[in-house]
Amino acid sequence: MNTTRVRTVPGPEAPVGTGTGERPGNRRQTVVKVLWTSVWLFYLGAPVTDLVAGGHSTGVRILGCLGLTAFVAWYLVLLFRTGHRASTARLLASVGVLAAQALVLSVCLGREWLVLFVYVSIASGAALPARVARWTVPGATALLVLAALSVPAGGYYLAGLVVPALLGGFAMIGVREMLRTTLELREARATVAQLAANEERLRLARDLHDLLGHSLSLITLKSELAGRMLPDHPGKAAAQVADIERVSRQALVDVREAVSGYRRPTLPGELAGARTALAAAGIVADLPVGPELPVDPDLPELPEEAESALAWALREAVTNVVRHSGARRCTVRLAARQTPAGPELELSVADDGPGAGAVVPGNGLAGLTERLAAVGGTLSAGPSAGGFTLSARIPLTPLGSGS
Repeated sequence: MNTTRVRTVPGPEAPVGTGTGERPGNRRQTVVKVLWTSVWLFYLGAPVTDLVAGGHSTGVRILGCLGLTAFVAWYLVLLFRTGHRASTARLLASVGVLAAQALVLSVCLGREWLVLFVYVSIASGAALPARVARWTVPGATALLVLAALSVPAGGYYLAGLVVPALLGGFAMIGVREMLRTTLELREARATVAQLAANEERLRLARDLHDLLGHSLSLITLKSELAGRMLPDHPGKAAAQVADIERVSRQALVDVREAVSGYRRPTLPGELAGARTALAAAGIVADLPVGPELPVDPDLPELPEEAESALAWALREAVTNVVRHSGARRCTVRLAARQTPAGPELELSVADDGPGAGAVVPGNGLAGLTERLAAVGGTLSAGPSAGGFTLSARIPLTPLGSGS
């Protein structure tokens, strides 16, 4: 990713596009980084001045120019190294070559060349891993001190060079760590966003399966019923068509609410829908009655999330009864039970259909299991005596406790 990188000490970084010591990714990044690096080469004015007006012979000047050119070239090669995958040993050897060049030039040409060690310290902090650079920066500074004590009047330059060498090198280490942390945070943010998107897609797929599976099954049944009634009972067929229109409109509303994330089905509403679906399929419905949940009022309250999970379970179970069971009767029960772990509410949907063999979980049962697990509930489904039974259990949250 392309991010802004700003340097505050003599260093190699381009302000945009490339990381510390990383190879530029395109021509623009290369140009910007070269320009940014060239600014800090201004501090090489002391060695250049010494070559021009330092009283050296022509041969020494030529060798000095070649040495300085080689130093700058190696410095740039180190900073523009072949990507961040270069081995630590290779980088350490490169810094060693740079330090050797600085040492030879300083000892041979004089104190004005001691500034090269500042570049060695900064290059080691910018290019080497932090665990290595924390030793090489003080090492480059110590080599600076030794070189200064070895040249005439070099001690006068120590006060102006030791502090920049230490601060510049460690500043590069800090900048590298800051950039690394920033990149890791951005990658973590991208991962979280991707996980959130995946979770939303899963929620939408689960809701659409439950919503459309139920509604389309009901529409299919009523369409078949209307087709059979049409020749002899056109009035009853018209009533079935009106029901189809109502279910279709409600399905559209449900889908829109599911997409928006606001839909929260309730048990009373799903019980009413189950009664309609079972009646349309010609199945006798034995369901709880009453506008309120048929639960003992002395028991703890049922959280909204738990009720929603049970409502989805009821819808999926009734849809399966209508579509697959071939049953003549369907019984739905809501019962509160006391377990060692605390009170729980159990929803059971049983039919007297021919039954099935081994249960093969599909999208519906998998989605229900996930919904119930999210609120601490469990799901069981399988053949029973004379039919098939699905049971969903939800723990009841005591009043006053967090749900």
